[in-house]
Amino acid sequence: MKEIRGPGIFLAQFAGNDAPFNDLNTICQWAAEQGFKGIQMPSWDGRLFDLEKASTSLTYCDEVKGTLADHGLTLTELSTHLQGQLVAVHPAYDAMFDGFAPEAVHGNPEARTEWAVAQMHMAAKASQNLGLTAHASFSGALLWQTMYPWPQRPAGLVEMGFAELAKRWTPILNAFDEAGCDVCYELHPGEDLHDGVTFERFLEATNNHPRANILYDPSHFVLQQLDYLAFIDIYHERIRAFHVKDAEFTPSGRSGVYGGYQGWIDRPGRFRSLGDGQIDFKAIFSKLTQYNFDGWAVMEWECCMKHPENGAKEGAIFINDHIIRPTDKAFDDFADSGSDNALNKSILGLK
Repeated sequence: MKEIRGPGIFLAQFAGNDAPFNDLNTICQWAAEQGFKGIQMPSWDGRLFDLEKASTSLTYCDEVKGTLADHGLTLTELSTHLQGQLVAVHPAYDAMFDGFAPEAVHGNPEARTEWAVAQMHMAAKASQNLGLTAHASFSGALLWQTMYPWPQRPAGLVEMGFAELAKRWTPILNAFDEAGCDVCYELHPGEDLHDGVTFERFLEATNNHPRANILYDPSHFVLQQLDYLAFIDIYHERIRAFHVKDAEFTPSGRSGVYGGYQGWIDRPGRFRSLGDGQIDFKAIFSKLTQYNFDGWAVMEWECCMKHPENGAKEGAIFINDHIIRPTDKAFDDFADSGSDNALNKSILGLK
């Protein structure tokens, strides 16, 4: 068994215009002071990282890794959640998702998709230049608006949607394969890949592409009422990244899984800071250790109550306390009677 690495922190929800969150060096110093050992980098945030430069300059990549190393930190993965989302966008969401892309492609879905795909190819090369083996992203969605089957979906619609999604992603997956890096899709409501079944559909459509893998985030499964522990048993071979994010689900007589268009604080399903929700992280860390998960435990903060800086400080301690140092021996080794072929035959009644 392998020891899960961590604690790591995803910087997307912390980056901002005020110090220390507006500069890579100072945000790294802050993260290290909270007790983190790894950084998951939002590749779209120019205050912290230049994706295009990282895709072309080994010198720049060495500088980024050196800045992290100065604070005792390691780069865990790059993230392209925003760019991956834009690889596939249904027209119903064009206006809302334009904000994820540069202003030059706003109102032009084709140009926006081309930009997103180019970003993904840059991310593959940047990951290679940085020596990374896992990458965090979203799949985007063409089918999400048909998620609930009313009106009834026409025959073949779902198959066509996943075929098109696979068509768009396969060249990107091939680029990551050349870079020696897995694409780890965060299975998330709003994405066509949002649970185990949809991930299986995508795998089938991509001919089980070896680089199509999973970023495991149990919080999204709690909000969908999916068994997040059984999920690990089923899909552990494809889990290559891990977001440690807590959540809770408390249905009422007025609202359930769909949330009634309420704000996060009033929804039955809510994201919480680590330790404040309902997720059994002891069982999760145990299962991932059992299955030899070889990656980082990265905190993603999205709590609807607690201040992010408090969530970060507590989160680093929480993850560190849950990482299991695997044993190198069995508890009953003291009673080992040794290996003796004659004894074994005797015990079995053989001559």
